[in-house]
Amino acid sequence: MFGYYLDLALRSLKRSPILTGLMVLAIGLGIGASMTMVTVLHVMTNDPLPGRSAQLYTPHLDPLPLDYKHGGGPDASDNFTWPDALALLKAHRATRQAAMAGGNLLLRPDRAGVQPFYLSGRYASADFFAMFGVPFVRGNGWSAADDAAGASVVVLTEAVARKLFGTVDVVGRTVRLGEHDYRLVGVTADWAPKPLFYADNVGSQYSDADQFFLPLSVAVNRDLQINGNQSGWAKGDGTMAKRSDTMSWLQFWVQLDTPQQVTAYRQYLVDYSAQQKALGRFQRPPTNAKLYSLMGWLAHENLVPDDVRLQLWLALGFLLVCMTNIVALLLAKFLRRSGEISVRRALGARRRDIFVQLGVESALIGVAGGALGLAIAQLGLWSIRQRPDDYARLAQMDVPMLLGTFALAVAASVLAGLLPAWRACGVAPALQLKGG
Repeated sequence: MFGYYLDLALRSLKRSPILTGLMVLAIGLGIGASMTMVTVLHVMTNDPLPGRSAQLYTPHLDPLPLDYKHGGGPDASDNFTWPDALALLKAHRATRQAAMAGGNLLLRPDRAGVQPFYLSGRYASADFFAMFGVPFVRGNGWSAADDAAGASVVVLTEAVARKLFGTVDVVGRTVRLGEHDYRLVGVTADWAPKPLFYADNVGSQYSDADQFFLPLSVAVNRDLQINGNQSGWAKGDGTMAKRSDTMSWLQFWVQLDTPQQVTAYRQYLVDYSAQQKALGRFQRPPTNAKLYSLMGWLAHENLVPDDVRLQLWLALGFLLVCMTNIVALLLAKFLRRSGEISVRRALGARRRDIFVQLGVESALIGVAGGALGLAIAQLGLWSIRQRPDDYARLAQMDVPMLLGTFALAVAASVLAGLLPAWRACGVAPALQLKGG
């Protein structure tokens, strides 16, 4: 029976090619515009670490004085001071915990023909690799004992190792970063969550990736260059500013495997804040302490720019206008076929049969509109990838979005055809036949 309805639908669409083309074009334009912006929103709000994100949290303390005034930039309390990060590391209240900060260092190769070049990377404590599931192709990360000893060890990515040595089988080799030599203990696969959620300024971390990893203790001891927000609320002391309890510059993440651990850790943060307030360090209420899940932190950072949200609503509004026009066109098309429908009803066709027949016709229009909409969406995404925005190069459809484009087109066209089909089913056969 479906084949029969399909044949009827194709015959009907061929009889009015201009009207059919207008409906397909309307659906294609509406679907293409809306799916372009939905795809952009999808890639910007996607889970950067599937399978692990549910156990990852970032704590928030508020060490700022009561008279501290925000300058309109990033919140200084989003980052940690060295004493607070060290205290949470030593307390070890989570399954795993790591403090970290970003940095840039000049790599000086020994290999002939390779000029010195700058690398961006991460200074982190030992649990960083296991907590985030960083994949290794050779060796591994350093240990907590290396952290405590300030060992001169380094981990490089596969791409950097090949550029530097021509191979990844390089564990134990010496690498010169900045003014110091480091022993290479591991080589990671090229790994870069999108966005780089654990970095400072998350909103601008869609295209960046860490190329080296060093122990955080080494960065502090050697006063290595930090990139990111360094917010102070008292005068520092030169090279020892990183150790100051009045300058925030570190990010901190923990792994909590059960709801009970989450509750206990949240209470620990409040208790720690109360203790620091009693000591005179913190001035603000201990209840300012918070614990964000990974996805909750991304929402807190408000990664989606306002212009992207506005463009999404405009595209969805355009789709609504297109669907309204489709309803009018289908209504005119179906009612114009009242005589044909009356003959079928007189020959025994039920209302349900007519409704299904017209529904199949609407679905065919949706499939054709979906194909056109997919092409328009790909063109729109290509234009977005030409923009200088950090997230722009990620604007590409994955398989779920491809299937979603067709599903939305078919669903929209079928919904648009419900009212016209229902009205057409209500045609009185006797009156139409008598009038003929």
